[in-house]
Amino acid sequence: MAFRVGARRFPWFERDSHKDDPHWDFFINTPPADLANSVVELIRNAPEGNVFPTKTELHTPEITSSHVKGMAEYLGAELVGIVKLNPEDNRDGQSYPFAVICVVHADYDPQTSPGIGGQVPVQNGLFITFVLSAWIRELGYRASAARDPHAERLAARAGLGTLNQHGQLVTRRFGTHVHVANVIRTDLPLAPD
Repeated sequence: MAFRVGARRFPWFERDSHKDDPHWDFFINTPPADLANSVVELIRNAPEGNVFPTKTELHTPEITSSHVKGMAEYLGAELVGIVKLNPEDNRDGQSYPFAVICVVHADYDPQTSPGIGGQVPVQNGLFITFVLSAWIRELGYRASAARDPHAERLAARAGLGTLNQHGQLVTRRFGTHVHVANVIRTDLPLAPD
């Protein structure tokens, strides 16, 4: 009996392992026929919870920032940055001093892949920002996670990467294969990157 020496190879790790499967391409690139089959709209439309009435005593802003980043990474964020907001960065008449930016890896571009391939990074980003903003509210501070048309610009300001000529975020680790999740605006005392 012969034994294979070395790392075991699995076909699903190979780059072209799905090239002959028409269902794979359909699943990755086709949007769901019914939006109720997508968790994205459920999370986006979920109401924000209340801010806990008593503020938690915190350490220094630097330590608090490391705790926020650690929680975001625990929830699945690949890159996390904190930026101080300018008055023009705030919207809806609310004034928040800081924003937390979370970035997740994206195998498929959510803009060009309407199926599950593009939904996975969006779903992961929504989950991370929903739970992280709820955690901040439980600490007694305001936090609101929402889509932002300038999220990639804020991510670049937070030092997570640079913007290319098309306005896409380019990171050292993933290049342009990233999705910038909803921006969390908060009054939690943080240290910007």
